[in-house]
Amino acid sequence: MKLDLAEIGSKVKKAVSALLDSANLEPGGILVVGCSTSEVMGNKIGSASNVQVAKTILETLLQEVKAKKIFLAVQCCEHLNRALVVEKELAQAKKLEIVTVYPAIKAGGALAAMAMEKMIDPVVVENIKADIGMDIGDTFIGMHLKPVVIPVRISIREIGNAHLTLAFTRPKLIGGARAVYCKS
Repeated sequence: MKLDLAEIGSKVKKAVSALLDSANLEPGGILVVGCSTSEVMGNKIGSASNVQVAKTILETLLQEVKAKKIFLAVQCCEHLNRALVVEKELAQAKKLEIVTVYPAIKAGGALAAMAMEKMIDPVVVENIKADIGMDIGDTFIGMHLKPVVIPVRISIREIGNAHLTLAFTRPKLIGGARAVYCKS
């Protein structure tokens, strides 16, 4: 199936912009993205990875995170236990344990493999607690988000043929009946 790469890039840009507007994320925050390029192409997850789709999505994401001064974490597929490609700067700042693996199309996925090529100084870590998330194709990024997740609904429901889910997180509300959650 042939897809319009410009349309894919445009939808990703609009979706990330809407997510960032909803989340009000400060510089230094983390966006985790999971993506099945197979699903974008209208195929079963993991069956037809597409480098051009991955390149389009990643380049759009990198432009957006750079403009907002936030970090990007790209989730690998289940063959790498959903490890993440991040900039070494983020891994060092958050004291994340770096692991030795090089994501490839068939073990990591097209977006993670492309992140290894396009990021400035990429490394792979096993887990992260991101502030916001974008899931293209139901890749299940929830394990990499902070505990209290708020779904974001926008007019864009799909990227190509892949279901789109967006979310941001908020701090936990703790306490009991006497707890106060904002300054009076």
